[in-house]
Amino acid sequence: MPEGDSLRRAAARLDLALAGQRLTRADLRWPSVATVDLVGATVLGTEPYGKHLLTRFDDGRTLHTHLRMDGTWQVVATGTPRAAARAPDVRAVLGTPRWTAVGRLLGMVDVVATSEEHTLVGHLGPDILGADVDVGELLRRWAGAGSRPVAEVLLDQRVVAGLGTIYTAESLFADHIWPWTPADEVADPEHLLLVARTQMRRSVRGDVRPGKVHGRLRQPCARCGTPIAVGTANDPPRERPIFYCPHCQPRP
Repeated sequence: MPEGDSLRRAAARLDLALAGQRLTRADLRWPSVATVDLVGATVLGTEPYGKHLLTRFDDGRTLHTHLRMDGTWQVVATGTPRAAARAPDVRAVLGTPRWTAVGRLLGMVDVVATSEEHTLVGHLGPDILGADVDVGELLRRWAGAGSRPVAEVLLDQRVVAGLGTIYTAESLFADHIWPWTPADEVADPEHLLLVARTQMRRSVRGDVRPGKVHGRLRQPCARCGTPIAVGTANDPPRERPIFYCPHCQPRP
């Protein structure tokens, strides 16, 4: 699933192509918004929040999209075959005379008044990549999670928005924390969150993820050589794989 770093890069691509430009094409292939007409609106910009994208227009409306597991926003030159966007997996198309943004396999598509964006993302915790992330609010929400496993708390978008399985696993590995440690027994949650934020910001700048444990099942740990293991966070149907090193992240 795309995480907060991917959303930041997607927003930057959309801004480079569309910000300040008037739409000459808009096609929303989603039942609830299929009749919404955005042609003629000028794109003010796209703001990422956690795993959500908010594309704002000068007429007071916002296009909200969520990538879910497989969604992408691609920017291609208008007039090219790819810009025709005829594939059945296309969910949204925003075009200008020069560039066309094509949203494929999007998991959510909404159009709301910009003043009503809070109805879509207001329930989320602070964005881990926000410029002025509210650490106090993060820790308040963390405390409210009680003794839930730390991996599940990191994945809970109501606590902290933007983290997924990759940075949950990588930040826990960096801090030597067993993923199923009760959250209220984590010695320094602020440091753990800072580690995740630092890793993600590095990825936003250079598109390089840590790669120490996630997706490395049975491969040797970079620190100690122990084969990487995998467990599960959350109950079905929301279960997620969490990779870890049994030696570097021992059970308390």
